[in-house]
Amino acid sequence: MRKISLILLGATAGAAMTLLVVQPRTIMIGASAKAAVADTYRQLNLFGDVFERVRADYVEKPDDQKLIETAINGMLAGLDPHSSYMDSKSFKDMQVQTRGEFGGLGIEVTMEDGLIKVVAPIDETPASKAGVLANDIITKLDDEQVQGLTLNQAVEKMRGPTNTKIKLTIMRKGADKPVELTLIRDVIRVRAVRSSVEGDDIGYIRMTQFNEQTTDGLKKAIVDISAKVSKDKLKGYVLDLRNNPGGLLDQAISVSDAFLQKGEIVSTRGRNAEETQRFNARPGDLTDGKPVIVLINGGSASASEIVAGALQDHRRVTVVGTRSFGKGSVQTIIPLGSGNGALRLTTARYFTPSGRSIQAKGITPDIEVLQDLPEDIKAKTDTSTKGEASLRGHLKGDEGKEQTGSQSYVPPDPKNDKALIMAEELLRGTQVNSAFPPSGKSTVPN
Repeated sequence: MRKISLILLGATAGAAMTLLVVQPRTIMIGASAKAAVADTYRQLNLFGDVFERVRADYVEKPDDQKLIETAINGMLAGLDPHSSYMDSKSFKDMQVQTRGEFGGLGIEVTMEDGLIKVVAPIDETPASKAGVLANDIITKLDDEQVQGLTLNQAVEKMRGPTNTKIKLTIMRKGADKPVELTLIRDVIRVRAVRSSVEGDDIGYIRMTQFNEQTTDGLKKAIVDISAKVSKDKLKGYVLDLRNNPGGLLDQAISVSDAFLQKGEIVSTRGRNAEETQRFNARPGDLTDGKPVIVLINGGSASASEIVAGALQDHRRVTVVGTRSFGKGSVQTIIPLGSGNGALRLTTARYFTPSGRSIQAKGITPDIEVLQDLPEDIKAKTDTSTKGEASLRGHLKGDEGKEQTGSQSYVPPDPKNDKALIMAEELLRGTQVNSAFPPSGKSTVPN
């Protein structure tokens, strides 16, 4: 059996990471253990009896496969919010998501009034080369009406093997008649990292997820920024992890390593002491020791919290924003054989270098910055992310220290982004705070 370790939140997960081979073990069972096993088998017989009764007597003939999958999901859902069963399609979709590349067109889309609206074509993809524009409305895919499809169904139709054709029928503002475009699918790489230069002296790096492309994206972002701003002029970097739900554990480790010279990054601890693993940084800070400010909020979860917690414990960065989500558990993806999908099972908790568990508590920023909310958002009854502690059946955190609910709104216009403005002013020295630059000794044990 293969096991694949990762950090994930909800449906954000992945399958290509450290492979652990499980060796068979001989287990000696005592009398009390034998009694427990016997009781377990009696309960399994009960399940079999119920299953057969449903198959025989339910008012309509049920689907056996659906019955079993539902029973498995019920068992896993009773453990915690992050353990679940994935059928073969869900498992395949998860693998595509975490690889960060797939055969497709290169369009970011959303659903509007039952139709597919183009948010933006991705540069250097079939969509951008064919002339697809932001705000285009896609009405047909290969002459089939889009209306009535869900967003996921439409996206699935646009994806497919590379070098295959698809025809889009588009309604475009200002066009007298529908625009028809024939595109050839190509390999599309999800941009997990975007970067820019703020003003002419600060490198801004935004991470939206931790997939297989994230660390390479970070390295490219640093190279691009360094090419645009000379070392003596560069004030530092802003690493924006707000509303990043997480992803692959190995990517969280390598991203943290990019800013550290040495020391522990994270440890994972399972039910048994021998399952504890520690991951350490290797020499080499890609930013050459430049100041770094990390932005987090209530939507920063899992792998994002590993990065923020590691860099905060080492006093390498100043963390700005609002308290993070608080998902401090590790899920393992266990493939169940051809056509059977996979099991997503919580197998460990993770701890920051100082030994902190952030489960149901989150990372507390060094400088809290609350964002002004627009009136339409303020009118909503719930303007904060509920957090891990509010999830039904969540793993318990430190007794009496659970916290939930933290602001997660990020304004679309950077001019209104108080956390980003604070970060830039700190780096430029136009605002002073005792938390920047980070002072005091590292909280990581030697």
